[in-house]
This record gives sequence, C-alpha cells and structure tokens, in this order.
Amino acid sequence: MNLIEVIERARKELAAATNLEVSNITGVSKNEDGWLVIVEMVERKSIPDTQDLLGTYNVIYNDNGKGMISYERTRVHRRMDREEMAV
Repeated sequence: MNLIEVIERARKELAAATNLEVSNITGVSKNEDGWLVIVEMVERKSIPDTQDLLGTYNVIYNDNGKGMISYERTRVHRRMDREEMAV
C-alpha cells in the first residue's frame, strides 16, 4: 500500500468501526511493523462547532494489505482546546 491508500483506508475503516465522523488525519508514518495513521474523530458535535469533542485515534496497518490491525483512542479534546482532557 502507498501513503494515499493507507489514509483512505484508515478514514473508511475507522469510521465504520467506531460509527464516528472523521475530522482530520493528523499524521502518517511507516515503520518495520507497517503503518501508523493518527486520525481525529468527532466524538460529539456541538454548537458552535468549536465546542465539538474530538477523539484522537492511532490506527495500525500491516504491510500485507489486509487492512486495519488495531486502533486505540489516545486522547479526547474540544476542537478549540490545546490541552488534553482525561479519556
């Protein structure tokens, strides 16, 4: 898989697994075990949207193209906040 394929699969598969909307891809890296994709998901929508609650997820893919191996929510924060909230 190339970088673009990994990003697209992470968007689709994490949204399907969590039933949440993707807000942003914040990072992608490749290592000896495969790919790490960092994805922000909308956990709760609010008005105004600056108060949306976002979860940051680490998604792991291996290189054999079989898809997502695992995902883990690593933090939760409001869209406007710079500091982390406890998960």
